[in-house]
Amino acid sequence: MARHPLQVALPNLDVGPSASDDTCVHDWYRFVLAYPPSLVRDYLEALDLRPGERVLDPFSGTGTTLVECKKRGVASVGIEANPLAHFAGETKLDWSPEPSGLLRHAERIAHEALEQLPDDSPVESSHLRSLPPDAAKLLLRDSISPLPLHKTLVLLECFGRLRDERFEAHERLALAKALPTGIGNLRFGPEVGVGRIKQDSPAVGLWLDEVRRIASDLEAVRRQPAAPTQLHLGDARGVTDFVEPKSIDGVITSPPYPNEKDYTRTMRLESVLLGFLNSKRDLRAVKQGLLRSNTRNVYRDDGDDEWVRTHAGVQGLADQIEARRLELGKNSGFERMYHRVTKLYFGGMARHFADLRAVLKPGARLAYVVGDQASYLRVMIRTGQLLAEIAEGLGYEVLGIDLFRTRMATATREQLREEVVLLRWPGPRG
Repeated sequence: MARHPLQVALPNLDVGPSASDDTCVHDWYRFVLAYPPSLVRDYLEALDLRPGERVLDPFSGTGTTLVECKKRGVASVGIEANPLAHFAGETKLDWSPEPSGLLRHAERIAHEALEQLPDDSPVESSHLRSLPPDAAKLLLRDSISPLPLHKTLVLLECFGRLRDERFEAHERLALAKALPTGIGNLRFGPEVGVGRIKQDSPAVGLWLDEVRRIASDLEAVRRQPAAPTQLHLGDARGVTDFVEPKSIDGVITSPPYPNEKDYTRTMRLESVLLGFLNSKRDLRAVKQGLLRSNTRNVYRDDGDDEWVRTHAGVQGLADQIEARRLELGKNSGFERMYHRVTKLYFGGMARHFADLRAVLKPGARLAYVVGDQASYLRVMIRTGQLLAEIAEGLGYEVLGIDLFRTRMATATREQLREEVVLLRWPGPRG
């Protein structure tokens, strides 16, 4: 692959103290595997993306790239397929609520909820509120104990009874933040699992603390001049469904990595309690809109592997994974799909890169944060290298592959590279 030098010699833009704060707004709700806001700042500079230009994040997650662009006055647009992550990103981009008004309204909700939850009167288990059976089946067992669940459902009822559309989204996002490890029993490492089971937790107080954090951050950023932002709920493999032709100057994003992480599990508790997932049918619909990165979201009629049918590197990798499976005598349904999900992942990314070309301006600069993987029977997947090859085959120029950080592989205890694949779109040939 050809390499082109990347110029990194830009001054820091003076956009006020909040721009250098990696917690302000970002910590309203953050995906556990998200990259840090500082990485976005670094690549806005490295790719020479300034106010007056427009940045796309097609795998937007909870909005790290878009929030950082907004802080720096750079217009941005995102796409995210997970409804809760989309809601989180959209809310983090809304700096319009008046902070003291938000706090007053939240305190009113808290007062009403606590009136129904007297501390000195234990609630009979038969009187505890619970989720509908279809929704409850979606949760990891012991994600949340019965009494904290009861308190959360009372709080949600008060949300509805005292609803104020000016503050509703921010109040709900504060609950999403408080739920997993504060009110609930989950832990992240980075896999989601059940930690210490708490029989009780101060659900209303934990939620109100998060509202106070949001109000404080709003005070810091709400009067700051900000560039326009958009965030669409949709599939990044179809960018042209959402973004205008030749309207994008740069891309900063991190697609899922090819591994066995079911990304919908990470946000499952709050997705269910806030009503984004109510049944297995809802969950299946979400998974079908995601890039195929693990065997739990592979379906019989998937066809993205056709996009890499002639790519020797991807086909050789899939063959190696299947040969290792046969050698080890691994015959579970999931293990038999390892080679196929690998082809579907890289095929889905090829489909994404192909569609993306129509929305890029000639000369657009792109940064893709990806990681090597060894999840599939300890066969090493050099994600960045393969994506660079696929993009180059679709007409992109490869500027380089930067090392972002290393992390320890759970299965092999090896150090795996996380990298930033840097690309340039020169425009259509001919």
